[in-house]
Amino acid sequence: MAGELRLSPMLNKVPEIALIFWTIKILSTTVGETGADYLAVHVGLGATLTMACMAGLLIAALVLQLRARRYIPWIYWLTVVLVSIVGTQITDFMSDKLEISLYVSTAVFACALAGTFAIWYGVEHTLSIRTIVTTRRELFYWAAVLLTFALGTAGGDLATEALGLGFQLGVLAFGVLIAFIAVFYSLGVNPVLTFWLAYILTRPLGASLGDLLSQSRHYGGFGLGTIQTSLAFLTVIIALVAWVTFEGDRSKGVHPAESS
Repeated sequence: MAGELRLSPMLNKVPEIALIFWTIKILSTTVGETGADYLAVHVGLGATLTMACMAGLLIAALVLQLRARRYIPWIYWLTVVLVSIVGTQITDFMSDKLEISLYVSTAVFACALAGTFAIWYGVEHTLSIRTIVTTRRELFYWAAVLLTFALGTAGGDLATEALGLGFQLGVLAFGVLIAFIAVFYSLGVNPVLTFWLAYILTRPLGASLGDLLSQSRHYGGFGLGTIQTSLAFLTVIIALVAWVTFEGDRSKGVHPAESS
């Protein structure tokens, strides 16, 4: 009972699932793809050092997120962006450094995610993101999110590279799959299942979009480069998060300057 009383002030730590949520999510996955490539290749940090640096930043962001007692947009979305980069780096490290087949890594991450969901449901009896109101549930949530990014990266690379789908067809194929899931959701199909399926698929969609925009025309991209693509998408993410924060403060009757 004492534990329940201590946890009761915590509000749901996940934002409302609306169009702006999915927009920022896709943008963050694109930044995860292009940002990781920029740091590892163009800055010259390499895959190992990039993953170590980003993992450190992710741990710091997670500490802020876990200590918060409610949903704070900039902390939540900063954590998502960093999870996206780290998830990308984990998959790239396995395929590039350890030379693990994308077929194997996709299967490993799928099994790991299924196992996480099984343990989460066995302990909490729900996988709903509308009830992330305890630290334990939030830890399950972020573990699942990290694995969805790793799985989405492996599965997306498998489809666009190993299976030869390409960036343009990748964007189209994953976009169509997400549209089908949206239709099933509107028809009342299991909202928890459809949410997590869409969450997984937005990762390869965002990655394919990032590669399409950043890669050179020789490789089937638009040739914008990782710097321009990353900065453009980060700018939009910051603007949308600022707008969400302002709207949330205004709806509560709180002046933005008073909410810090």
